[in-house]
Amino acid sequence: MQITPIDLFARGVRMLADGHVFDEERRMTGDIEGWTVATFHVESEADVHGDHWERHPASSELVTVLSGSIRLYLRPETPQQDEDWVCVQPGTAYVVPRGRWHRIEVAEPADLVTISLRRDSELTPRR
Repeated sequence: MQITPIDLFARGVRMLADGHVFDEERRMTGDIEGWTVATFHVESEADVHGDHWERHPASSELVTVLSGSIRLYLRPETPQQDEDWVCVQPGTAYVVPRGRWHRIEVAEPADLVTISLRRDSELTPRR
């Protein structure tokens, strides 16, 4: 019997603490149990909600670039600070600390993989 692989650009993958791993309709927020693995092709800031800050209170987030290039920005923790940023290129990743507001700018079209606990994730507009 032929089996079908998971299209990671169309579906999400969740990993539960009991070892269960399965694919499902992609959901990025809400009351989601377990770790979410999400793969994206991004071409512009609109593809990564670049006009918003995002944070994940339940976990750190691993942001990995498979191809292309992004700039990942961390929101200043005090008003006197500047944004910190890192250029993430193919074969590299950055771990966004738990609860830290962050955003992405697309330097060149990219394929990304993110892993985090999405429970209670938040978005807030950039000001």
